[in-house]
Amino acid sequence: MVSNQLETFPNQYPGREYEVEITCPEFTAVCPRTGQPDFGTIRIRYVPDTRIVELKSLKIYMFSYRQQGIFHEHVTNKILDDFVAACDPLRCEVTGDFNVRGGLKTVVRASYQKS
Repeated sequence: MVSNQLETFPNQYPGREYEVEITCPEFTAVCPRTGQPDFGTIRIRYVPDTRIVELKSLKIYMFSYRQQGIFHEHVTNKILDDFVAACDPLRCEVTGDFNVRGGLKTVVRASYQKS
């Protein structure tokens, strides 16, 4: 079971638009079809509003997928949904850049724009 306990702290510059990019180069999940591990890099780019993600909680959250059976497309969108729910950013893009498997490489991008 994946923990969605992403912690945040107040943004001291909520009136300024700036971008934060976080990379998790050792992301691992499990293919729900084969049970084999899927490796990749997850990149989160976001423009914070009033909250900023706390990095240790993000690391624990990312590593919680190691035993989770989930498709590339679904995990990328799930990470985006959980991140947006925790941080409520102005904008966010999550990119899942997965290693070659079976001769195919998958890159999934999911984005959010606050209305």
